[in-house]
Amino acid sequence: MAQPFDPMSRPLVPQRGFHDLAVGERFPLPARTITEAHFSLFQALSGDNHPIHYDRDYCRAAGHRDLLAHGLHVLTLTAAGAGLFPHVIAEDLIGFVDVQARFLKGVFPGDTLYPLLEITALEPQRTTGVVRMRATIENQQGDLVLEGSHAYLVRMTRNKDFA
Repeated sequence: MAQPFDPMSRPLVPQRGFHDLAVGERFPLPARTITEAHFSLFQALSGDNHPIHYDRDYCRAAGHRDLLAHGLHVLTLTAAGAGLFPHVIAEDLIGFVDVQARFLKGVFPGDTLYPLLEITALEPQRTTGVVRMRATIENQQGDLVLEGSHAYLVRMTRNKDFA
């Protein structure tokens, strides 16, 4: 009789525990070119209908060269789930516990954004640990448009961390 299929038997990357991570380790996220369609979809999802996101005349009068992306939309591009970090720690991930962000430059239609997460601190606790990461996004010109931080609570499992 055949064994039942186990989707966990096909990990994307080798799984590692909390103590296998290192400060300075980087997790690039997929680059994305932002379009007006993204603006419209985020506007529909968030309910943020400020004219700075859809009215070009309003934007120009406010001193912007074009429509301005929603800040929270830009922040979502730092979602760790878009990259490999959650696959690396797999079932040890308990949750996303903190986020901070500073929006440094505007993001406009046609901009390509390059998000990156980098481990800045590993804080072991008794049975869990906190992974702190710097979150950045650069545009196609290398300008830093967002800088912030994330924190993830991770289970420290015996078989991975105390073997």
